[in-house]
Amino acid sequence: MNSHCKEFGFLPYSQDMSPDSRQFTSEDSLHKMLLGKRIRHFRVRAGLTLDALGERVGVVGSQLSLIENGKREPRLSLLQAIARQLDVDPAILLLQEAPDARTALELELERAQMAPNYQQLKLPHVRTPRSLSDEALESLVGLHRELARRSRAAAATPEEARRANTEIRLKMRAQGNYLQDIERIAEDLMLSVGHVTTSAVTHRDVAVLAERLGFTLIFVNDLPPNTRSVTDIENGRIYLPPASIPGGHGLRSLALQAMAHRVLGHERPVSYADFLEQRLQINYFAAACLLPESRAVEFLSQAKKERNLAIEDLRDAFGVTHEAAAHRFTNLATRHLDLNVHHYRLDAAGVVVRGYENDGLPLPTDETDGIEGQVICRKWAGRTAFDQTNRTSEFYQYTDTPEGTFWSSAQIGDIAEGAFSITCGVPFDDAKWFRGRDATARTHSTCPDPSCCKAPDGDLLERWQGKAWASARMHAHVLAPLPTGTFPGVEDAEMYRFLSMHAPAEEA
Repeated sequence: MNSHCKEFGFLPYSQDMSPDSRQFTSEDSLHKMLLGKRIRHFRVRAGLTLDALGERVGVVGSQLSLIENGKREPRLSLLQAIARQLDVDPAILLLQEAPDARTALELELERAQMAPNYQQLKLPHVRTPRSLSDEALESLVGLHRELARRSRAAAATPEEARRANTEIRLKMRAQGNYLQDIERIAEDLMLSVGHVTTSAVTHRDVAVLAERLGFTLIFVNDLPPNTRSVTDIENGRIYLPPASIPGGHGLRSLALQAMAHRVLGHERPVSYADFLEQRLQINYFAAACLLPESRAVEFLSQAKKERNLAIEDLRDAFGVTHEAAAHRFTNLATRHLDLNVHHYRLDAAGVVVRGYENDGLPLPTDETDGIEGQVICRKWAGRTAFDQTNRTSEFYQYTDTPEGTFWSSAQIGDIAEGAFSITCGVPFDDAKWFRGRDATARTHSTCPDPSCCKAPDGDLLERWQGKAWASARMHAHVLAPLPTGTFPGVEDAEMYRFLSMHAPAEEA
């Protein structure tokens, strides 16, 4: 798949300009190591010693040894000379696959020792000379696999999930919720399939992009539980549901998210935090494809110039859900419109499902600084919108808070699990750029002060205190850890049975 990436002029995201430079260093080292092992494999097959090959290509054997051990990367001219002497195409030496089972284990061990959960143990780095027996190597790799499995299992608890999610949210807030590398990749890909207008990306556009990346989209009724899509990498197939998933996950977005794992060069997640980071990136990629940066910014800039910014207009112009439009607005508003913003989704009980802010809106947090699962003040727009008779259009409101006054636009939606609201807004001074700035609805919130909206007033307290009992509805996700398969939340056995059932006949 990396070849497809290079065709469009970029490297996989994890190797290009990753926020973590150590990841780049690790991956770069692995690529050099793999190249060296492939050279060694073909040299041994050709019956040549290091000195004999070195004499033929004009370097000393010790220099070739450094290359074969991954310590040095050969110049292109030297690589071509080596390939000629080994009677192979240079492209064969550059293939990103181990030449044999032993090498695959050596590379897996090296990658495992670069993982953060192993680095934190501060144990010695184990090398893999030929004197290390295959049995010892298999044992070491097996221990690392179990360490990774236990790490995933430990991180699959709700508390660890919240902590990891909080770290990602705070990181994105520091970046203005904007990922430049993914924007560039998505823009290039959409141009490559001829999408150049400010209009909705069609299902055909997505299918053509999949084909260019080596995939076929297949719609099935029997996806494994807890999956939104499944990709058969070997046969180039992406399996999707036959209809959109309730809650706004359209088929175009699902297909783009599945492709994103390959386009962005993702490896299997080694922790729950890694899984959440990948989820953020694929969601961002899909949104950047459906609302390409240059066209979306042109549309929003004109609307701001006219003082007529509206999430519903962005939604309708690009044919996406209201939530997708609101979230995409937060990606671009700070970077291109000089606006700090807030965005959150609530369920009908006022519980935060997801949210983001860099404008100072005092979203409630738990002890981990997480916002998911917290209850929003009853006086905020995301909750007062539920009280409106007309739920088909956006509801506008000003809200005074201890951190200042904010203008918000809220939209109500309905799914099988119940109603929800999508809210997007800005500080008071920036409301002038938006449609709905003349809203007359205004509330005063003093949360987290309990007297704001959580404590009953005197009459209610006197009438009912000690005279009532309620049975609380337990949210299923509160106590249940995620299944601990290779991909958090997905059972490996279910996924592999599904792939076997749907694989091409000659591969089944």
